[in-house]
Amino acid sequence: MTRGCALAREGVDVVDISSSSPITRAEQGGAATARAALPLIAEIDCAAWRDLAGRAIEPNAYYLPEWTIAANGDRRARAVTRALTAHDTAGALTGLLPVLSAWHGFRLPLPVLVAADPFRSLDTPLLDHDTADRAAAVMIAQARASGARALLLREVARDGEAVQVFSRAAAAEGLAPVLLRGWSRACLDATSDADELLRDALGGKRLKEYRRLMRRLGDHGEVRFTVARTPDAVAQAYEVFLALEASGWKGRRGTALLHQPELAARLRTAATSLATRNACEIALLHAGNAAIAAGIVLRHCDRAYFFKLGIAESFARYSPGVLLTLELTRHLCADPAITMADSTASPDHPMIDPIWRGRFAVGDLLIPLRPRDPLFGPITLALRAREALRQTAKRLLKR
Repeated sequence: MTRGCALAREGVDVVDISSSSPITRAEQGGAATARAALPLIAEIDCAAWRDLAGRAIEPNAYYLPEWTIAANGDRRARAVTRALTAHDTAGALTGLLPVLSAWHGFRLPLPVLVAADPFRSLDTPLLDHDTADRAAAVMIAQARASGARALLLREVARDGEAVQVFSRAAAAEGLAPVLLRGWSRACLDATSDADELLRDALGGKRLKEYRRLMRRLGDHGEVRFTVARTPDAVAQAYEVFLALEASGWKGRRGTALLHQPELAARLRTAATSLATRNACEIALLHAGNAAIAAGIVLRHCDRAYFFKLGIAESFARYSPGVLLTLELTRHLCADPAITMADSTASPDHPMIDPIWRGRFAVGDLLIPLRPRDPLFGPITLALRAREALRQTAKRLLKR
């Protein structure tokens, strides 16, 4: 390797999963080991992937094949985004987790595999509900065989079944995972009555104010809440979303999807493809002929995921994002197929936290891949230091 990493100079393996062929190298003890190459995510059979998603022990719409491949679809990501996989004796896919090396994910020369997700939405691995324990064990072994010393599951459901399964598989090998960071974000109990839920969350006075804003919106024409579900409708609504998102602060900062045309095009294709399987819909709020808010919602099994929201800032005094979220709450609670919706929002989000009062516990879980590995402590410290710097930078940016 040519990265000049201190760990490499001391003869310690630094994982490089960008290689398309196994690498043979002497470890510190002098024994030769052949690193197993991991497949590129683009090489995974999409039909088998979709079949696994339908059998998953825990849902995660952000790891549906169309979305994952689109999100990680630029030239660089296609070359370095790989997958931990497991198969049963008949060859069926039973486990899948997209991964990057720490170098490609963080620019840190650490022997760590990191769950891949450029949006940092939800990285819960897909595991077959009948063979989840075996699949997790196989994936841990596969990560170790690649040369990694740790596996970082970012943004995973802390109380979810997938984390429990991976924790059991690790414990069976004498490995003790470490929670690097834990937090909670807003979620919706969609089994509740929407009106009761909103009344409990916001109180009568605030709900009355939002009804007043709805009436004031009527001065601009008929107020309509609609949900695009068919591929053609989703494609059209996606363009509306792009324009709304770019009209606000994300557009001014240059981070709106419309300013990333290749990514926007890939996600458009993914959204319309997912719509054919009822896995993507776009909620819209109109005032007369003008769309004033749009939200992309992904669906997987019994869960919905609020991916992104765009609003017309010219209507900001009417709180269009809040009004759309109120109507989306009623829409999801009325859908018997959905039991929970993940806001995918940052902690303490000022808009959605007061409306969706449920809390979804997520976190970054670091799993060692060798018992009593002397490198695991330094790796943990390095990753915690990086996260602390990232959080500090976010706070300074907000100021």
